[in-house]
Amino acid sequence: MKLKGKVAIITGAGRNIGEDTARLFAKEGAKVAIVDLDKARAEAVAASIRAEKGVAEAFVANVADEPACDKLVAEVTAKLGRVDILVNNVAISDNKKIMDITLEEWNRVMQVTLTSPFIMGRAAARQMIKQGDGGVIVNLGSTSGFYGRSTALAYTTAKGGVTNLTKSMAIQLSPHNIRVVLAVPNKIGSPVGKDDFDPSRPTPNLCGNRPGLPSDMAKVICFLASDDASFINGSAVFVDGGVTALMPGDAGVKW
Repeated sequence: MKLKGKVAIITGAGRNIGEDTARLFAKEGAKVAIVDLDKARAEAVAASIRAEKGVAEAFVANVADEPACDKLVAEVTAKLGRVDILVNNVAISDNKKIMDITLEEWNRVMQVTLTSPFIMGRAAARQMIKQGDGGVIVNLGSTSGFYGRSTALAYTTAKGGVTNLTKSMAIQLSPHNIRVVLAVPNKIGSPVGKDDFDPSRPTPNLCGNRPGLPSDMAKVICFLASDDASFINGSAVFVDGGVTALMPGDAGVKW
């Protein structure tokens, strides 16, 4: 098992990518902290993992709040023994244009999507440094963090920030043997902040002309968190169905 004996914190683990990642981590031997604002969701995922003989505990925390992040790491450490892996998965989107978005909406997206990986990452890194044997932080990026969009402003800005946050974290935490990597999805599962999975979401035909599934992302996150990826640090790994390989308007590509 790739993650045997490890303790992993996964934010936003009550649904979609976070949920599938938690399930896979548990199958690979990790003890998993299921973190979500929705208590019922977190407990349901944790219970289902335990029903399959995995180890999981539910935690409710607002990971956009600094004291809550510090408290969460302390609670996970007390209950599961340590922290080896953090997956910063939680995010929200604005889906607004510059003339429509309010400052309040902008600030909220920034706090959840960009500030949370910073304060949650710092809290986890402090515990990893205290333990003395390193760790891994996997930040969830987005192809929207590398390109502009006509339908979002704060989200693209925040995810662009997560890209460079990952690089700087990797540089600054490497002396402590803590790797920090970026996993970059595109249209994986349900849209950000929504429950319903739409199998008709348009995708390029480079990867079998099918939508991305949360399990596609979970497998890559698991790889990045494992020792198999021990020489990957500060890098962005794209799980995007080939979207970023395309020239916009390529007439030879079906969507």
